[in-house]
Amino acid sequence: SPTGEAPAAAATRKSMASDSAMLGALELELQRLLATSADTKLDLNGKELSGFRNLFSRFLRAKTHVDWSKIQPLPENAIRPYSQLPSYEKASIAAMLNKLVVVKLNGGLGTSMGCKGPKSVISVRNDLTFLDLTMQQIQTLNKTYDVDVPLVLMNSFNTDDDTQKLLKKYANVKVAVHSFCQSRYPRVNKKTFMPIVSDIESADHEAYVFWIYCFLSNIDNMGATVDLNILNFVHSPDAPEFVMEVIDKTRADVKGGTLIQHENRLMLLEIAQVPKDYVDEFKSVSKFRNFNTNNLWVHLGAMKRKVEAQTLEMEVIVIPTHLDRGVDVIQLETAAGAAVKNFNGSCGE
Repeated sequence: SPTGEAPAAAATRKSMASDSAMLGALELELQRLLATSADTKLDLNGKELSGFRNLFSRFLRAKTHVDWSKIQPLPENAIRPYSQLPSYEKASIAAMLNKLVVVKLNGGLGTSMGCKGPKSVISVRNDLTFLDLTMQQIQTLNKTYDVDVPLVLMNSFNTDDDTQKLLKKYANVKVAVHSFCQSRYPRVNKKTFMPIVSDIESADHEAYVFWIYCFLSNIDNMGATVDLNILNFVHSPDAPEFVMEVIDKTRADVKGGTLIQHENRLMLLEIAQVPKDYVDEFKSVSKFRNFNTNNLWVHLGAMKRKVEAQTLEMEVIVIPTHLDRGVDVIQLETAAGAAVKNFNGSCGE
């Protein structure tokens, strides 16, 4: 280089300048979007766009794919066998359950199953839907142990309206049901990296701060029930702040996420993060033997601290999409299980 600067350093400086310019352009676009917000939602939408700005900034800094050479064997204590969990005292069950909230991810549509509307309203058995069966599970739990475990549905803008209408049928069911909408971030033009929306809309959020532990799972996973052995485990004094339920991976699960050790930290690896040359290796049931069920147990106090301190690091997953109107876009996502790397003593179960 004419200035004597090393080529690598010059390239890095150029990349940083380009990223800075792109963030500046994005900031102007987000301010324009915020100006379209209703006054009553200005504060909420401002926080939403701030979250998107942070996610986009991480996307610019981060590598799309994981560095395969830095994957390490899982430590012995990374996954604790279910059979070795300590037994619980029957007298303590009610006290433990009354500190628990069950959260179901209810943002997906049933289009992949040939259905319209939220996936949760698909009939599973005897005309009962995923949501019906979930309500039955919580109701039975509460009745059996004389407790009041609430159900919280995390909806999306795709499912919220339909879900709110459906919840009216459970008015006489003795289960406290709450709901909120997940963050709604704009898709980004693949060429310009600018949001493709022209205005902003967002549903109201509610905050729930009455519980200590959260059990989070997918609404369409009927095997995701409150396990008292795991609940007892997360209540122990030296319990991890984040527990992921994993199972042995089968050939039917080869595209699902797996728990790995990467740069001395526990990490969830999704197929979208795998370099193209290593996809077959990722699908191997002999090398990557565990499968993330997305049944997650989280200490809410620890989660709150991480969120407020803005130290919750989660890998950005880039999903390319082609819209009907001919525009190539990318959707930036994070997987709930990716939070595993942030918490003290995190483990698979």
